[in-house]
Amino acid sequence: MLKNRWFKKYLDLKPRQLGYIILAVAVATTTGIFAFPSLQHTQTARQNSPETFPDNIPAVTTITSLGRIAPQEKVTRLSATIPFEGARVEQLLVKKGDVVKAGQIIAILDSRDRQLAALKRDQEQVKVAQARLEQVKAGAKTGAIKAQLKTIERFKAELRGQIVAQEAKIANLQARLQGEKQAQEAKIKGFKAQLKNAQTECSRYEKLYRDGAVSASEYDSRCLEEDTFREQLNEAEANLLRIITTLSEEINEAQAILTRTVVTLQKQIIEAEATLEEIAEVRPVDVQVAQAEVDKAMAMVKQAEADLELAYVRAPINGRILEVHIRPGETITNKGIVELGQTEQMEVIAEIYKTDIGKVSLGQQAIITSDAFPEQLQGTVTQIGLQVKQQNVFSNVPGADVDRKVVEVNISLEPEDSKRVEGLTHLQVQVAIQL
Repeated sequence: MLKNRWFKKYLDLKPRQLGYIILAVAVATTTGIFAFPSLQHTQTARQNSPETFPDNIPAVTTITSLGRIAPQEKVTRLSATIPFEGARVEQLLVKKGDVVKAGQIIAILDSRDRQLAALKRDQEQVKVAQARLEQVKAGAKTGAIKAQLKTIERFKAELRGQIVAQEAKIANLQARLQGEKQAQEAKIKGFKAQLKNAQTECSRYEKLYRDGAVSASEYDSRCLEEDTFREQLNEAEANLLRIITTLSEEINEAQAILTRTVVTLQKQIIEAEATLEEIAEVRPVDVQVAQAEVDKAMAMVKQAEADLELAYVRAPINGRILEVHIRPGETITNKGIVELGQTEQMEVIAEIYKTDIGKVSLGQQAIITSDAFPEQLQGTVTQIGLQVKQQNVFSNVPGADVDRKVVEVNISLEPEDSKRVEGLTHLQVQVAIQL
């Protein structure tokens, strides 16, 4: 990392200063040759003395590297769609540096006029098909159609009325069944309680009779009550069964009448509608054929509209035109038409040497400099790459290492600094990350 810091300072030296340094290196080399015996003697003497180290080695506070400015969102390359590969650009509606909005037309291809003519042709074909459909539907007797429509509406009204009336009757029967059932069940419950008491009294008097405490007539009288309540209970249960059976049959009959009525009236409605079709004197198959022709013509219009839209190259996002690769009349190549980027928020992609990447962490502050702008830019480390890559940004100093293995680190610029460099995409910069 010290190497990186001195390397940055070395990049900032003027040519005259570089000459002084080269001369100093040459003198030092010559002096070293003559001083080598003395140095060797000194080193021999040092071997016999304790080795010492300085205590004031300065701590490393920054990591320096080269980088490039880019939009925070990736650059989009716009080109023609697959069906129009090899097409020519008829009109180019933007220039480098223009700000565009999503959906804005960037360029018009030479196929536009041909596709526009095809669209107009298909639109006329739709008009012809629709006129044919109306012609097929025409010719029916207006008075007869209206009369038959009234008949159909009368059947439908009758059907609705019958449904309402019959459903009300069914609801009434169901409520009656529920009420009588509950009342009879209450009677049964009372008879069961009385029967239970009578059974208890009969058993008690039977014991008293055996012990001679009561007479036979008293015993028989008590046990007779048990038989009376049992008969009343059986009669109540029979009445409950009769109520359930009778009212259930009435409910089923009402539901059957409702079903019969619905089926009958629906059949009458269907027959009336069939009569209406006969009165209109139009065969459904003729209408279907005419409608199919209309649908086909409209589908061709949609296809023509889609083909015409392909002749317009639109911006997919809001952004700025960063590069223009073509001029009007030229054939589109694999470079595309333009490059588009969202420059509202710019960032710096720093290439950190692989041995220094472990010292970089999210949130660290960074200073960015370049000869292209006088002030320093401030930024924050927002993303650290996960791959070691070949260096892409190179120094222009002769003899510099061009085979470095680096990791890309994304540095988000402060809003004000981002605005200053929004027109400097791909500019090479120097980066100093504060540790």
